[in-house]
Amino acid sequence: MSTSRQSPVIVITGTPGTGKTTHAELLAQESPIPLKHINVGDLVKEKGFHESYDEDWQSYTVDEDKLLDELEPLAAAGGIILDWHTCDIFPERWADLVVVLRCNHTALWDRLEKRGYPLKKIQENNEAEIMEVVIEEARSSYAPEIVVELQSEGTEDLESNVARIVQWIEAWKKDHGNADA
Repeated sequence: MSTSRQSPVIVITGTPGTGKTTHAELLAQESPIPLKHINVGDLVKEKGFHESYDEDWQSYTVDEDKLLDELEPLAAAGGIILDWHTCDIFPERWADLVVVLRCNHTALWDRLEKRGYPLKKIQENNEAEIMEVVIEEARSSYAPEIVVELQSEGTEDLESNVARIVQWIEAWKKDHGNADA
């Protein structure tokens, strides 16, 4: 929570299929100050920040040191939206706001099925959502006042969530003497 940054660092997290990337893209477009959307999963693939690929789970084993080394200067500068299915990897000092998206597990199942996820990956992610894994991870990793839990069931939620985050950005600007940015 650096006050020297000109722009905040916002983490958008949640179980796969909760709408993180859609929220982050819309927020980057609607933010009153420039924010760069970083899809962390894509960054891991593009830069090769992984140790291996698990065929069964269709996912990478991330090299966290390489990933954090890449993101550190960006987080220090601010003005980014980090979009990833986990958040506890990011140092507490980076985040000004942590948004945890939640979705009804039936809707989530349908979304993951449409993505072509293998059954056991759908089951694991659904269970994680039901068991509130990501929100608990956020609450145990960051100050409670910066963690916000938002429902992400459809377009109406998307629009109201982004509007709410934009209001938060406006308040952040005022609190950090950046009202003209």
